[in-house]
Amino acid sequence: MSETLPDSDLLRLTVEAVRKAGSVLRERFGDVVRYETREELMSALAVNDDAALGILRPALTGLRPDAGWVEDELEGGALPPGEWWVVDPAEGNVNHLHALAEWAVTATLVRQNRPVLTVVHVPLTGETYTALDGGGAHLDGRPLRVSPATDLGLGLVATSQARPDEDEKVVRRVGSSITAMLFDALVVRTSVPATLHLVNVAAGRIDAFWQFAGARADLLPGALLVTEAGGRISDAEGRPWTPQSDSFLAAAPGVHAQAVTTLSR
Repeated sequence: MSETLPDSDLLRLTVEAVRKAGSVLRERFGDVVRYETREELMSALAVNDDAALGILRPALTGLRPDAGWVEDELEGGALPPGEWWVVDPAEGNVNHLHALAEWAVTATLVRQNRPVLTVVHVPLTGETYTALDGGGAHLDGRPLRVSPATDLGLGLVATSQARPDEDEKVVRRVGSSITAMLFDALVVRTSVPATLHLVNVAAGRIDAFWQFAGARADLLPGALLVTEAGGRISDAEGRPWTPQSDSFLAAAPGVHAQAVTTLSR
């Protein structure tokens, strides 16, 4: 595939690949997968990942042969220079294993540490969220806009845990932030995965999402979607967010400053 292919065409072809991978995982969805050890859990997660990657890796590599490849959803920090595919073949994989509906397939092309296009497909609903740097955010072709909310006290907000084995300092920070938001917001949702909260911010369904620590694969897709839908992205203290930041906040502009105040206590 030509390296000069416009990003708009790349996005269209990425949508095709992600939807095909989602179909594979949907066929595997239904019964609760039982496990008794951490090893059995990791093995079950890997089976889902491998099934989706069997579609995604050859398709996306064919689109951008020289791009690097990131598929570990728990990796964080800045990427080396150049282009990279940041992929989560089963975002919310543990939910899939437990026959819960909150899971998706994501693929994001990152160029010089900036996401330039992303696709988030939710196989059980058939929804496909897309964003193109400078080209807006869309749900199945319909433009997305963040909430017009201006009062956090009337807002629906959400958070997620970045990984199962966070250190104690991060865990306590998560807990204290939830407590603070319970005082300042109307409703607080806490669940995984982060990406599905972030598509809801982009769609104007919830007003803010925050997370401490985090990984590229669960934040980059939503960061581009929310930005292109008119939202604000920062760390929890209002500073510019990068993949190296130790916190993340995505919010409607009208409640962003209020959310920063709450999270900075």
